Amino acid sequence: MSTDVNRRILLAARPVGEPKDSDFRLVEEAVPAPGPGQLLIRTLWLSLDPYMRSRMSDAKSYAAPVEIGQVMVGGAVGRVVASNHPGFAPGDIVEGRTGWQDYALSDGTGLRQVDPSLGPISTAVGVLGMPGMTAYTGLLTIGRPKPGETVVVSAASGAVGAVVGQIAKIKGARVVGIAGGAEKGAYLTGELGFDAAVDHRAPDFAERLRAAVPDGIDVYFENVGGAVWGAVWPLLNPFARVPVCGLIAQYNATGLPDGPNLVPAMMRSVLSKRLTLRGFIVSDFADQHAAFLRDVSGWIREGKLRYREDVVEGLETAPRTFLRLFRGENFGKLLVKVAE
Repeated sequence: MSTDVNRRILLAARPVGEPKDSDFRLVEEAVPAPGPGQLLIRTLWLSLDPYMRSRMSDAKSYAAPVEIGQVMVGGAVGRVVASNHPGFAPGDIVEGRTGWQDYALSDGTGLRQVDPSLGPISTAVGVLGMPGMTAYTGLLTIGRPKPGETVVVSAASGAVGAVVGQIAKIKGARVVGIAGGAEKGAYLTGELGFDAAVDHRAPDFAERLRAAVPDGIDVYFENVGGAVWGAVWPLLNPFARVPVCGLIAQYNATGLPDGPNLVPAMMRSVLSKRLTLRGFIVSDFADQHAAFLRDVSGWIREGKLRYREDVVEGLETAPRTFLRLFRGENFGKLLVKVAE
């Protein structure tokens, strides 16, 4: 690719159900020049995350949708190649939501300097970035696991879930991970040290989950929703805490699910068991960023916390790679390597 071309992936249409190729459009433009107070960033690593699906919709949400014809939103790590900004110099490594493109202009808003001494720079959008901080803040602020309690986490081999489970172990909890397939389950119990893993694809998933939590569930970290939540909530103990981080099983839904209305029964259990269900966005806890970096980087150095990256090369692969998140095909933090 010529260095004077900026490839950008735009939102071409709002998806109905699962996104498809025609919902994206790749264009080539000249690399922009930074104006006064601006800097130009070369994208090196692009993060692909489930929240991007909701940003493709124009339904009311916590953040503004991507407009048709705009570059797809996304966190990225990049290198400053030119700067008219006093806070950034060429060669600096930065992280921010600069989108699905080779080059991005910025006025510095929302950018942070990446310290390469903490780990490979790709981790700035992974275990030491938004997913890791989501796990850290949601579990410790809302879940508040105590030694000896049972913590269950869904999408447990993913970028958020894997960190949730390992932090819960560090805090002395018994941890059960829910993931799809034997390989992911073996990774959770073998490499990450979870106490048990349950395959949500198993036809007897609900029975297997019940057997894995003989003392019930004290903390459930929700990443999935759908049928997994249906199996979890009857097993919640009195005063259980549920940080609601994501509902990936429902993001592509075009209508209500079939079956009886279980909301009244669920709300009865919320009342009678005095459950705490709290949705959150990682930016709610921005004041914890320094503590997060200190603790998680320290646990990685001490060998108490491990991470896995699922890397695909080439910006042009981003649309199809993105769909792997909704099919359970990613294994670890999903990243696109855009440039060296």
